[in-house]
Amino acid sequence: MDVDTRLLRYFAAVAEEGSLTGAAKRLFVSQPALTKQIRRLEDNLGVRLFARSRSGMALTEAGDELASRVSALLDGWDEAVQATGRTARVLRLGFLDAGSVGAVPEVIAEFRHAQPGWRVELRQFAWSDPSAGLARGEVDAAVVRLPFPKQERFAVQELFSEERGVLLPARHPLAESETVEFRELWDEPFVAAGAETGAWREHWLAAAEREGHPVRVGAVTSRPDEWLGAVAGGCVALAPASAAHFYSHPDVVFRPVRGVSPSRVGLALARSRQSAHEAVLHELLQAITRRLTRR
Repeated sequence: MDVDTRLLRYFAAVAEEGSLTGAAKRLFVSQPALTKQIRRLEDNLGVRLFARSRSGMALTEAGDELASRVSALLDGWDEAVQATGRTARVLRLGFLDAGSVGAVPEVIAEFRHAQPGWRVELRQFAWSDPSAGLARGEVDAAVVRLPFPKQERFAVQELFSEERGVLLPARHPLAESETVEFRELWDEPFVAAGAETGAWREHWLAAAEREGHPVRVGAVTSRPDEWLGAVAGGCVALAPASAAHFYSHPDVVFRPVRGVSPSRVGLALARSRQSAHEAVLHELLQAITRRLTRR
């Protein structure tokens, strides 16, 4: 029987958290999606792994047996993947948006010239995973926007900050304004990330800077095309200043905003990382840090 290791990671998270809600936040997935994957794993195995109740998710006898083995199984798989990557000399760097990575492609090109035996893969992730692949072990390091959920689990170095503005429908009354006061947007329907993204969602709604005024969510998206489409359809969205350069839509305009804090960009990697190619990875990360902090 073949079982996707992702299903096992989802199972392990639910078993450790004791609830679908806690596991969904940890994994940066929606609770319905996580429920579906757990049921898929149970169907594949032909057993019930959890006894569901209002108080949480309790392991069944079969679930307890799997839980006792899954950690070692996943650790062994991760070790095999890392060993394969070391042999292939591959470094994986995650990111979320073009504005955050800036000159990173140039740094990678220089690195490849200096280290021709190594390959660097730059992988973009949906905003439903603000850790850009780090939380699920899919990358070695990531250029991220701060803050993001479970940030304390990683070693994070802030690189630079940029002002946040607002994306407005071109027909919006404020679209002709040179600068918009954030207070003028409080009653607007905002585009939001999924609830599972926690601190990330709150930051891009500027929830802490509304003086207690409630947020009105008009759409939930995870990708730039969905994001722009929602704004064109009547919502508004806070965005980093670089969005005006990298993302465009004929029915959307970008305007600076007064009254919100800037967006901070950082470089993150796992604190406990131990691998044979760690020195080469740090060489690349140091080059990225030098280049981006000069912005």
